[in-house]
Amino acid sequence: MNIAKAISDLRLGRNISQEDLASALFVSRDLVSKWETGVRRPNWHMIEKIAEIFDVPTSYIVDKNELVYMELEECLPKNSHLSADKLTTVLNSFLHGINDIESDIFIRRYYFFESAAEIAASFHLKENRIRSTLSRTRKKLKKFIKEVPDE
Repeated sequence: MNIAKAISDLRLGRNISQEDLASALFVSRDLVSKWETGVRRPNWHMIEKIAEIFDVPTSYIVDKNELVYMELEECLPKNSHLSADKLTTVLNSFLHGINDIESDIFIRRYYFFESAAEIAASFHLKENRIRSTLSRTRKKLKKFIKEVPDE
């Protein structure tokens, strides 16, 4: 089940409006709508809150590892034909070319599956800073991969 369908099914199954769910989560109704249509994806913390509201395990909405893989999937250009070996080489080259903090944060998130909160605590930084660093690093990676010639 995808995240959008899981949230929609939970909400409709309990006869809760988007407005009511948004209010319980302290977000806008528009954001709930975007989650349910797949335009946006809630972060792990929000998934935990949604699961708590509906009294279901987070895995009903999405597996945590799957969520992390979805983040990385956005870095791969559409119709990329890189083999796993080539992608590993490209990723290693990319990580050696960025600064140490960005590289460490990236590895903690995508290799060790640490949450932004866990990474923030390790680096004594705010969680929003970690999220924005990860977002910028994924954009750099996407650009880097686009410049790699196809096999």
